[in-house]
Amino acid sequence: MKTKSTAPAARRRGLSEIERKKRVFAYSMIAPVILIFGFVRILPIFQNFLYSFFHSSIGNPLEKFLGLANFTDLFKDHLFILSLRNTTFFALFVTFFSVIFAVLLAVMLSSPTRGGAFYETVYFLPVITPMVPVAVVWKWIYDPTYGLLNYILSWFGVAPVGWLVFPDTAMIAIIIMSVWKIVGYNMIIFLVGIRDIPESYLEAARIDGANTLQVFRRITLPLLRPIMLFVLVISTINSYNVFTQVFIMTSGPQGAPGNAVRTIVFDIYENAFRYFRTGYAAAEAVVLFLIILALTLTQFGISGSRERRERSRLKRKGASA
Repeated sequence: MKTKSTAPAARRRGLSEIERKKRVFAYSMIAPVILIFGFVRILPIFQNFLYSFFHSSIGNPLEKFLGLANFTDLFKDHLFILSLRNTTFFALFVTFFSVIFAVLLAVMLSSPTRGGAFYETVYFLPVITPMVPVAVVWKWIYDPTYGLLNYILSWFGVAPVGWLVFPDTAMIAIIIMSVWKIVGYNMIIFLVGIRDIPESYLEAARIDGANTLQVFRRITLPLLRPIMLFVLVISTINSYNVFTQVFIMTSGPQGAPGNAVRTIVFDIYENAFRYFRTGYAAAEAVVLFLIILALTLTQFGISGSRERRERSRLKRKGASA
């Protein structure tokens, strides 16, 4: 009896020892990655928060403590207010149109067809293409003299337009290019979500007499809400961090006058690396971080409240039944 009672305990000790070794090995393998990530990503965030309270320069980032002076100066700076307004305008329209077009494309490509893989590849190619060459190509497309867009419009008798020169069209032109660049990424995510919906749900809705639009509204769209939240958050973050296409497409003689396309990241870049006001630029980065954080939390809050209302509605429906 004594031998039988000690055997399970020994096996338990052996299993726990194996499990402990597995965990030690896993943590030891992932520890260098975490340390590198913390050093490259996390530590600069805290440093940036620290520098935002100082009058900083590249040589001495902690030159003079200013408290909240950098933040109060921000909201008196008309260029910062202008860049904030432009960035919000850009983010709103890029997020809206990229999500709408991505959902439509995903619905159209969700059914297996012979050329489906080809179209998925075509729509996803802009996503994997680096931003700099894409911006250069679109800058040539928008060129008022030799651009492809004006050449095509000339077939219909439309006079050449300086798309990136006039303040009224510069931001719209960059929005169109940015939506084209990101819509394939959102489409693939929605496409995965749609194909993951059980076919039995769709068949049951069709048997009940639902048409295609009703199936999309009542079945597909509600089941895509978690994915929709993810896409909205990612698109908002990326849109508020817009810089490369603005810098490439509006530099040189094609630059839009009056800071028509000035964005927050571009303003941070100029203050930090052109005027060497690194403390002021750090304060701008902190404000940008807080704006993105607030928008993300708001989107999660709206999604959570919607889910709670849906659960309460189902509970009331079940109780009444």
